[in-house]
Formats: sequence, structure tokens, C-alpha cells
Amino acid sequence: METWAGFCPGLHLSLGIWVMIAAHTLQNAKAEITCASCPSPVQLHQEKLQLGIRTDPTEEPAALKNIRAEFKELGVTDQDTEMDGDHEAGISAEDVPQFPQDVSLDGVSTPEDTPGSREKSRRNSADQEMAEDAALRRAKRSGHEFAEFGENGWTGGAGVEAGAPDDRGSMLDAYRQGRSEIRWNRDEGRGNNRQDEPKLTSSTFALTGDSAHNHAVVYWSGQNSSVILILTKLYDFHIGSVTESTLWRSTDYGSTYERMNDKVGSKTVLSYLYVCPSNKRKIMVLTDPEFESSVLISTDEGASYQKYRLSFYILSLLFHPTEEDWALAYSHDQKLYSSVDFGRKWQLIHEHVTPNRFYWSVAGLDKEPDLVHMEAHTPDGNVQYVTCRAQICTEANRNYPFPGFIDISSLVVQDDYIFIQVPTSGRATYYVSYKRDPFIQIKLPKYSLPKDLHIVSTDEKQVFAAVQEWNQNDTYNLYLSDTRGIYFTLAMENVKTTRGIGGNQMLDLYEVAGIKGMLIANKRHDNQVKTYITYNKGRDWRLLQAPASDLEGNDIHCILPFCSLHLQLQMSENPYLSGTISTKSSAPGIIVATGNIGAELSYNNVGMFISSDAGNSWRPIFEEEHNIWFLDKGGALVAVKQPSVPTRNLWVSFDEGRQWTQHSFSSVPLFVDGVLVEAGAENQIMTFFGHFSHRSEWQLIKIDYKSIFSRKCTEEDYQTWHLHNQGEPCVMGQKQIYMKRRPGNYCMLGKDYSRILSAESCICRAHDFECDYGYERRNDGNCRPAFWFNPSTVSWSCSQGQNYFNSTGYRKVVLNNCTKGVKEMYTPRKQQCPNRPPKGLLLTTKDGRLTANLGSNVTFLVHLDEGDSLRTNIQLDFGDGTAVSYSNLSWTEDGIKHVYKTAGIFRVTAFAENTLGYDTTTLYLHVTCPVEHVQLLAPFVVIRNKEVNITAVVLPSHSRTVTYFWWLGNNTEPVITLDGSISYTFPSEGTHTVTVQVAAGNTILQDTKSVAVKEFFKSLLLSFSPNLDEFNPDIPEWRQDVGRVIKKALLQVADFPEEQLLVAVFPGVPTAAELFLLPYKNQSEGKKKSEEVLEQASDIIVSALNQNLVEFELKPGIRVIVYNTQLTLAPLVDSSPRHSSSAMLMLLSVVFLGLAVFLIYKFKRKIPWINIYAEVNQEKEQEMIGSVGPGDGTPKITLSEFSTSKELMEKELDARVKRGVGNACESTREIPNCTSV
Repeated sequence: METWAGFCPGLHLSLGIWVMIAAHTLQNAKAEITCASCPSPVQLHQEKLQLGIRTDPTEEPAALKNIRAEFKELGVTDQDTEMDGDHEAGISAEDVPQFPQDVSLDGVSTPEDTPGSREKSRRNSADQEMAEDAALRRAKRSGHEFAEFGENGWTGGAGVEAGAPDDRGSMLDAYRQGRSEIRWNRDEGRGNNRQDEPKLTSSTFALTGDSAHNHAVVYWSGQNSSVILILTKLYDFHIGSVTESTLWRSTDYGSTYERMNDKVGSKTVLSYLYVCPSNKRKIMVLTDPEFESSVLISTDEGASYQKYRLSFYILSLLFHPTEEDWALAYSHDQKLYSSVDFGRKWQLIHEHVTPNRFYWSVAGLDKEPDLVHMEAHTPDGNVQYVTCRAQICTEANRNYPFPGFIDISSLVVQDDYIFIQVPTSGRATYYVSYKRDPFIQIKLPKYSLPKDLHIVSTDEKQVFAAVQEWNQNDTYNLYLSDTRGIYFTLAMENVKTTRGIGGNQMLDLYEVAGIKGMLIANKRHDNQVKTYITYNKGRDWRLLQAPASDLEGNDIHCILPFCSLHLQLQMSENPYLSGTISTKSSAPGIIVATGNIGAELSYNNVGMFISSDAGNSWRPIFEEEHNIWFLDKGGALVAVKQPSVPTRNLWVSFDEGRQWTQHSFSSVPLFVDGVLVEAGAENQIMTFFGHFSHRSEWQLIKIDYKSIFSRKCTEEDYQTWHLHNQGEPCVMGQKQIYMKRRPGNYCMLGKDYSRILSAESCICRAHDFECDYGYERRNDGNCRPAFWFNPSTVSWSCSQGQNYFNSTGYRKVVLNNCTKGVKEMYTPRKQQCPNRPPKGLLLTTKDGRLTANLGSNVTFLVHLDEGDSLRTNIQLDFGDGTAVSYSNLSWTEDGIKHVYKTAGIFRVTAFAENTLGYDTTTLYLHVTCPVEHVQLLAPFVVIRNKEVNITAVVLPSHSRTVTYFWWLGNNTEPVITLDGSISYTFPSEGTHTVTVQVAAGNTILQDTKSVAVKEFFKSLLLSFSPNLDEFNPDIPEWRQDVGRVIKKALLQVADFPEEQLLVAVFPGVPTAAELFLLPYKNQSEGKKKSEEVLEQASDIIVSALNQNLVEFELKPGIRVIVYNTQLTLAPLVDSSPRHSSSAMLMLLSVVFLGLAVFLIYKFKRKIPWINIYAEVNQEKEQEMIGSVGPGDGTPKITLSEFSTSKELMEKELDARVKRGVGNACESTREIPNCTSV
């Protein structure tokens, strides 16, 4: 299982520190540090400055300089080498891939998800107590800012004013200090007073000349390397960028440093430095993009550099875990690049990649070592899981392991597992792939209904997950999976969470290093929080037994379950401060933690406690909080007071905290901001980072503690220790015997130190088994089926003649090594598959959607809960007249594909049948075609309180798949219909707006028209000389322009107010229009008077039209004459001068007059203009209303209908008269009337 949140991966292989040292007052100061996790070293966040703090780095601060220190781990990525399981110090799980304190709240998350940079910032506020350091707040930055502004922070120390020591490498002996070792008194503990105690050798180096720099980054790669790199920077808060930087290099573990600015360029401003995790000699330094975008590469541990220009700004880097020259770079514009020559050349992999959701291949699982897993965005905004090779990632070479879309920031690639969350409505659905098998839906208890799922750990052949269920707010439930990560069972309910300094949600759960299956958690119950411990991965939990006596030897009366010991489980957000709990894999059974004794967890009256027997018994060691580290692979303990006050001493214990000896490491009290312990595998060096005062330089104190050991350990210095659980020797199914150094021996452990001496398997008993999926543990300790679970259900894959394993309700705890005993009783039983009818038939689409585009390939998936898959016939009716049939369900495993050739809503039916019965299910699929055009047909003028018809014409037209949204009049809420026509009555006069939106699939189109509502009006139908049709493109803009020209021509022959004249040109050819004469708004003169005015104006206009006096020029030389079309079918136009004699004119007049009389007599119902004219005149005689309204009964006839047979014309006309309105989709060429626009 991954190490606890609070330790960067590969800590013993590559160590780095970000240190921020603030200027201090004599009383107190505050510092904040965040760890630099490796996946992406750049976080864009902004410090929220407190009032009274000066931030101008160019001025000498009166009380405080806002200076930030950064602890950085060199080039360590989330896919680096294996962790050693140490838990001495930690940051939130949001930052590093370890056992989490930090629970992510955005879909599926993991400790690996967070970026790789951490930083430390120091602040001072004289009116706040030092105990409030942990309450420092952070605010996210925006814009192009830099990596050292991390997401989280931690508290650091404050310093009194004091000068830096003149000597840099002095031996701090008893003469200079007055005493180098003292006995622990009642205030400082019990100690061992030895006159011959060895002394610590220390050397101090100050970064002179960089006092104005407010950022310092310290890099120490470890692995016996003596090279230390320090990057200091001046960040100007006014302009929001770095303005100066200095690079220092030491080759003697920090005793002396060399300024490297000349090697990288004296004017080059550096922002970040990375060390290759698989070759510590290779270093990559990024320049500040405000000045230039370049990378400096070193292959000799920073002794020399080569500069390469970049075309993009790197936000984060991810090195390959084994290939030293391979790296991934994430840019500021969400692009992912790859390099196979250690940053000299970069190639684009993919655009629009989600931050921190890209991973290198996992050895042994992915075939290609250069495979990249990533979460990428499609052009339409969806998210997909994509894989491709780093240097060959064209569209043709990309693979999509999950067929559908996934939720943003949900891809997690970790060990044997890949997790994703799919977009669903209302409920979260998670999928897992085990060892790159196809994705399978994760099975949590049916009614857990998770709001959030956090992957805690995956490295012990199962998945440990924290789930916030639908009824939880500040607690999570812990679940453990089977080996494949599919079926989860409950391990603990209501685990407490704590909000960290950076706003992260920290889970109060801790894995004890070095002992498999041992966890400590804080559980909330009845508004109380208590600490529990388990030795079998959450199968059984119990309270902690409080110490029997205090530091003074007084008895403590604390009786379970009313009183117990409670521990604080928050890991330090500074990886180089120990946090509130520490363990180490090389020191099994030793647990050091901050806590309290009582009925519940409290943060008042706390002390330090230690257990030497894996939590079975506890002893108090300090009355105040201390940072405690393990030295020499856990053989010794070192303690330093919390950094809120300066100190010059540290305490060392060789007997598991029973006695402590004080040693001095500095002649001047130091505010300790961080400590590096055991940076190299073969040296005994600690490095303290801190400051003496706000005027002092940056201080790095190197301490060689080899002298405190008298010799190397021999066999006589070791003893055996038996792991047990309150006397029970079998833990996780075996008896484990460890070898430990005898308490009190001042000897040094060797590198071949063996931790586990022997492990003997135990006989299986009930506590070695947990409840299987679908079962719950009852009060009697037995597992019973949950109310929602049917234990008799047999999978459809179980066919007659085959066998399956029938669960007994129990499953063995993963990695439990017990044998025999009750194992056979609890192990699933092998049984023959029964012959049964199909049941639980489910039909879905592969992408989970109920919509598809016309012509696209739709894949249907058929699932059967029960039934014999090999003997069950499957039939699928697609609803469009086609169907398929399969002899058994196995043929449908890859899905059933179908292409719909028409749009509509189709009823898709699946039918499963065998000799014992059948089952059926139905799915309704919407097949849509994108809408390309919508035209709103509405009358220009209508009568108040008379119902009118409004129509939307959609192209292409597909029934039942288009939704219409109508905004009518002044209504703010739309009327929604599935029909393209709607009837409406306008209640008031004025100009009203009608808007329609048409939605089909992902397409929405809109059209708007204005409608004039009047009490009465007069209208005339107009036609034009044929030459106008030659220039009619039949678009709305052209009709509007021609309408204005016609109106202008009419005003020249009629003295009528312009605002009372309306000309509407109708769509289609031949071109036609309607003229509306509207009454004056002020009708104080009376309705009858207004009607007379309209009659007079109408007579004048009709007379002018009949005399061909109304005309306009369309183009030079092209004049168009306007006619009144109410009396004749077409104007009589004689364009030939040769036929101008009176005889010829008389002959033509007689012929046309006879033809007109015949048509009127014989076919008067077939000529719409005659019909309209008659009806309009009839209405005028009563109320002088126009030809609009459903009561008119006016038919709409298209020109094409004049060429059809008489029978068809009469049938169509009768049908339309009955409906009162024509079908707008039937033709776009209509005889104009006042109901179509």
C-alpha cells in the first residue's frame, strides 16, 4: 500500500527542500511551506497576504519580509522508484502518491493527481499567537505565475534578532555551549547524564548577497552524492514575477558553495530545477518565461549547462521512471510534449490535455515502454481516455481503451489498475481496468450512492477507497476491494476529515509503516471523534489503551470504552517536519504521535506518546509537541521542538523514547524550517534549514551525527520482537518475529539490517475473513445478505455443464496468509451452473446515450443478469423495420451495430428466450438530423383578440425529432411543442415580437418576426411586372429592401402617413406583396371616421395602381411596375408598338373580358384572389377588418396547383378550407395572403 500522505516518493533516493525564510520580529513570525511533488512542479496560486506585511522585496522591511522557502524533491515523479514505506514526515495526499490524508472532492482522484511543486512562505503578525501558524490561509493565483506558489502550506518558525556566527565550521563542544548534554528535567523530560557523551559536528553556511531574495530552493539528490544545489529568487509581488535569481552549488555536502550565475548566464532568470530520478547527474533548469522560455541541461550534476530555446512555456515535467532521457512536458496552453533526448528537442503529443492527467507506461503491464496514458478533450468539449506512443501520436496511432466519454479529471493510472468516471445524470459511475483488461463497472453497495470516491491505495493487490456517500458531509467511508478492484466491501464508516492549510480535505487515516494490514483511523460517532486501530485491514477495529501513568509517574485512571488514547493523524504539509504521527518501515512497531487522553479526540492539552509494540501499549514522552525523526534506519530517535520558537538543541533517544539526551547543534538559537535526515545511504548527515533573525542570511546547518554512535552493531546488539494484537500472536494470518536493536545500545545499524526474522502461517479463524460483496456484518459477528442483495443470483456467463463458485458470504482478507482451519468453511463453494430462465435483461447503447445522429453507427449492448448465456436466444428489433437474431448471448459481447437511415424516435426491443422462459426490455432511441434552416411564417398584421396561426418551417424536415420553443408577445417563458405550428391570440394592440427556437440534437436555430396587432385595418394585394422575378433571390433581406422601395413609391402617389403604411413582400416566385393601411394610433375621432380615412386612401392607391402610376427602378434601366391584383389575374401589358391600332385593342379587350367572365362564373372558387377580395369586402361592410384570422376561412393556394387537374384542386382546396390553414412545409411558393410571410 502506498505510503501515507506526507512523504514524496523515493524520498531516500532524491531529496530536495523548498525553504522560505521570513524576516522576524523579536517575538514571533510565521512561515508556510508546501512540498514539491514531482509530477508537475508548477502550481499557479497566489499568496493571500496579511495586513501589515510589506511585500516589496526591494525595500528593507520594518517588521517582516514576505519570504518563501521551498522544499523540493529532485525530479521525483509519481511513477518513480518504490517507496520504503516510511512515514516520518508528510504532505497531503493531494500532492504525492502515498497513503492519503488528502481526499479529493472532483470525481475520482488519487494521491498521485496533484502537481509536483510545493513551497513555503513565511509571514509575521504581531497580534496573532504562534499557535495559530496552522491557520495560515492560501488563495489560488491566476495568470502566468510560478511553481513555488504551491497549493498548500505549513507552519515554520520565527526568529529573534541575532547575528550570524562568524565561524562556519566550528565544533560545538561543551566549552562553547557551557554544556552539550544535560539531563532531561521535568520540563524537558528524563535523560541520561553521561560525562563521555559524543559531540555533534556541525557547519553553518549563509547565502551571502541574496538577502533580498525571498525564495530559496535547496536540492540534494542523495545516493551518496555530495552535491547540493540552491536556487534563490527575488519574487516581486507588485509585478507578479521573478526578477532575479542565483544558483549555488556545493560539492561537499553543503560546507561551501559556489555561485553558478556565470555558468548559466549572468542575465538569465531561473524559475525551476529538476533532477532526473533515474540518473541524478542529469539536471534540467527552466528559465522564467517572463524573460525567455528556455531549458538549461546539465549532465554533470550542475557543473556546466547547455541552453536550448523552447517554443512553449513548461508548467510541469514528468520523467520516465526508468529511461533517463525521456520526459513529458505540460505547457501553459494545455498541450503535452515529449522528449527522448532529455529536453533538447520536444515533439507535440496531444492538444487539450487535462492538467496532471498524463502518465508514463507501467512496466510489466504496457507493451511499449514509451506508451503515454492521458486524458484529452475533444473539439466539442467531451473528454476521452487516450493512449499512444510518445513519439508516434498521430490520430491514426491513437487508441481509446474506454469506448465512451469520461468525466474530466477522473483518469487514474496506478499500479495494476486504471480508474475512470463516466458522465451520468445524478449518479456517479466508476469503472476499473485490472491489468489492462476491459473496463468493468465498480460495484459498491447498491445504496452507497457516492458523491465522491478517492483512491487511497492500490499496491497491495487490492484497492483501498474512501467514499463520501449521499448522506455524508465531512466524513468518508472506507472500502476494500477484491483483487480485481471490482467488488468493494465496507471497512469503516464515518472516518473524520480535516481541512488542511491550503483548503485540502485531509482524511484522518494512517497506515503504520512496516506492519502489513495495520491502520489507525479517527471515526466520528454521535458527535464524538475517537481513534481506532486495526491489525487486519479493517476487519476488526478497537480503541487505543491509554498509558498507565504520566511523565511524573502518577497513575492515569482511564478505563475503556469510556476513556482511551486519541491521536492526531494529520501529516505535516512540510515533508521535512515530522507531522503529528510518525512510523518507519525499518523500525517496525514504533509509533510516535501527538494525542490526548479522554473520552474523545481533542486539540487541547495534547502531548507526545510512543508505542514500542505496535499500538498495544503507549507511553508519554513529551508534554509539548515536537518533531520527531528516525535516525540510522530507525535505531534512534531525534526530537526538535516545534518551529514556532528558536532552538539550538536537539534530543536523541536510543531506547525507543524511554530516555532522551540533549545535544547542541548551533551556537545561536535557530528557527528551524525543515530538516533533511539520512539524505545519503552511506552517510550520517542531517541538514537543518532556518534563520537566526529577519536580518540574517539564509542559514544551512550541516550536522554529522556519526559521532553519537560508539560502534557498529553486532549480533549481540539485537533482540527479537513478536508482533501481536493484545496478546494474539497471529496477525494477518501469520506469526511474525522481527529483529530490533536492543534499547539503549549506542551502535550503528548496518545496511544489510534485516527487519523480519521469521513469519509462520497460522490456522485460519473467523477474523481472517471479511464479509463478501452484498453481505453485511451483523451484531453477532456473522455476515448476512444485505436487503438489496439476492445471494441466489447466478451470473449469465455460467452455462449448463459448467461450474461456478457460490459465495458463503465471506472472503479472505487480501494478503492474509492463514491456512487450513475454517478456510474451507468460509471459502466459496464450487457448484454446477443451474439451468434457469433469462432474467434481468438490460439494453443500452455503448456510449450510454439515447440519441444518435442520422447515418451514424449505433452500438447496442445487451446484458443479462441471470440465465444460460450459451443456451439463450437473443433477438433485437431496431424499430425501423429491421431486426437481428443470435443463437446465444456470447455473440453480442462486442455489441450489436446498426445504422439508421431516417430520423425519428425508434422503439428498440430486445428479447431473450430459452426453454425455461423469456425476458424482454425496450429502449427508445432518438435519431436526429441537424437542423440547417428555420423560417418563421407569421402574419404581418392581425386583429386583436382573434386567433391566428404561426408556423415554423424547418429544413431538412424530420418529424418527431424537433422541439419548438415559442416566445409569443411579451411572455418570458416559452411554449414548448413538438409541432411546427401554434395558434395564438394577441390580447392588446401594438407591435409584438414572435420568436421560435428549433432544437434538434445539439443544434438550435432561431427566427424572429414582428406582428402588428390592430382593431381593424385595410389591405390590398400587389403584383409586379415579370422582370422583377428575374432578380428575386428569395431571401428575407431582399424582400425587406424591396418592401421599402415599394412603400416609397406608394407614398409618392398617396398623401398618407408613412408610419401607417406597411408593405410585406411574400416568399417565393412570382413575386407578390400585400399592402396594409393601418389606422392612426389616436382614434379619438372615432372608429367610423378612421374607416373612412382608410377607404379614401385605399381608393387613391387603387386608382394609381390601375393607372400604372406606381413604379420603381430596381437597377439602371430596369423599372418595375406595381399592380393591384384583386381584380384580374394579371395586368394587361402590351409591349409591342406594332399592335397599337384601336381595332386590335378592341379585339383583345373583348377576348380577355369574355375569358374573365367565364372564369368568374365557372371557377370562382378556384381563384383565390377573387375569393379573398369577396371575403374582404364582406368583412369590410361589417367591421372593416382585413383578410387575417381563422374565422376568415381563406384558403392558401400555391401557383403549382393551377396546373393540376380540377379534381385535385377541389379536394386540396376543400381540405385546406376545413383546416383553416395550409401546411407550411408543403410548398415554398404560395399565393400571398395575410397569414403567410
